[in-house]
Amino acid sequence: MLDSKIILITGGTGSFGKKITEIILKEYELKAIRIFSRGELEQQKMREQFKGYKNSDKLRFFIGDVRDKNRLYRAMNGVNIVIHTAALKQVPTCEYNPIEAIKTNVDGAINIIDVAIDNNVEKAITISTDKAVYPVNLYGATKLVAEKLFTQGNVYKGEKRTKFSCVRYGNVIGSRGSVIPIFQKQKKGGIITITDIGMTRFWITLEQASRFVLDCIDSMQGGEIFIPKIPSMKIINLAEVIAPKTKIKITGIRPGEKTNETLLTGEEARHTKEFDNYFVIEPEFHFWDRGYFKGEKPLPLNFTYSSDNNDHWITKAELNKMLEEL
Repeated sequence: MLDSKIILITGGTGSFGKKITEIILKEYELKAIRIFSRGELEQQKMREQFKGYKNSDKLRFFIGDVRDKNRLYRAMNGVNIVIHTAALKQVPTCEYNPIEAIKTNVDGAINIIDVAIDNNVEKAITISTDKAVYPVNLYGATKLVAEKLFTQGNVYKGEKRTKFSCVRYGNVIGSRGSVIPIFQKQKKGGIITITDIGMTRFWITLEQASRFVLDCIDSMQGGEIFIPKIPSMKIINLAEVIAPKTKIKITGIRPGEKTNETLLTGEEARHTKEFDNYFVIEPEFHFWDRGYFKGEKPLPLNFTYSSDNNDHWITKAELNKMLEEL
């Protein structure tokens, strides 16, 4: 799949970018992997992290911003596969800086699409979030727009070969911005703050997310939104595992925050196929063989996949094990 390919990862110095780079370096004989991001310090840290790894000589580091289309043209020249992870992701930051969030998350997605088409890239996949579903904050709204742009990019490309798809999943354990380091820091102060005692979230590890994206790149035909079947957890349980003897303070839901998250809506279920470990939302416009995916199961009418109606929940023991592996 990735052997003899040139891969570009935007936002490649983030938690996800580092993990998927590690897997690619270890398991594929690629031609090159280009890390595209804004921070020179983070790039240097990543360069040091992978020094001595198999295929580490195939790593290339590009300073750049997805807002800068000219820089993307240079970085994407000769690239076969684009994994687009660059985004402003912090909900409060996006709320306070809405125009900047749009420039990066929406305009940046447009730039990726245009440049991928012009450079005749084979496949481009973007990483989305459960917050794009029924968005109540600007971050979620920008990711919803980015999803629409990527799926519709398959029509926008005309006769070019580029295929565009999305992966949508929930919170990533141990990623930058995760609630885990916040709770660990609060534990030292003697009080853990939780906004709502009934709050639930989908939970996925970096390893799982990275391997799922690689599988999706392999099977994508263009226009799909891939959703992994992942467990849910109660935030209160996480707090009790991290700090079992620490006082918990309920502060109330913040602006732009949900009690539960949704990965698949009833409206989307009409054109979704279910498999053992994932869902595929097919594009509503018909431009490829919709019989490509085999073995699918019909979804019930108005089926939704939400963190509160999930049939797979993480136990406290499983949470403990996950935390130990971070």
